[in-house]
Amino acid sequence: MGVNELDNLFDAADKPDDASTPRGANGRRRALITGITGQDGSYLCEYLLDKGYEVHGIKRRSSLFNTERIDHLYEDPQAPDRRLILHHGDMTDTASLVRVVQQARPDEVYNLAAQSHVQVSFEEPEYTANTDAVGTLRLLEAMRILGMEQSTRFYQASTSELYGLVQEIPQKETTPFYPRSPYAVAKLYAYWITVNYREAFGIHASNGILFNHE
Repeated sequence: MGVNELDNLFDAADKPDDASTPRGANGRRRALITGITGQDGSYLCEYLLDKGYEVHGIKRRSSLFNTERIDHLYEDPQAPDRRLILHHGDMTDTASLVRVVQQARPDEVYNLAAQSHVQVSFEEPEYTANTDAVGTLRLLEAMRILGMEQSTRFYQASTSELYGLVQEIPQKETTPFYPRSPYAVAKLYAYWITVNYREAFGIHASNGILFNHE
């Protein structure tokens, strides 16, 4: 997705409705990003800050020394009007996700966190499923438990690995999925649980199927 497409997406999100009521300090919209220290998370963080958002990010304690992608955006935690707030949390820990979502009260949630290495998913399939599949469920459940179904938008970063053994070229939204790795299977669950929570609970939830990008 290019910058123009992103601008169009956010222009649409700015239309007045119940989901676009800002909760942040000084009338700012609030976004929560999982995987904020990764490539996509850091770019999205910078983009949203440029748009005037207050950005909350979840990072694991093991990522303490792996923040170089967002170091240039760092703000003193004691600053009275800071717009970047980092929280310790983990996609495998329900309590930490509920706590962070409750503290941030975001208008938008971007779930970019994942164990995304295909080969590692064969070596550690249970961890991959716990993080990528059940982790997405935990995040959606946190929103539901906290009564945020109608007020918070949810974006799930899906993957072209869902197509696996491709059934047609090029792929499109109606191309059948054929996952070929534990990673792809976990992301397929995350894709469908996002659809399920949209249909069952009315959450403004979307999947974005991402191909390789730098």
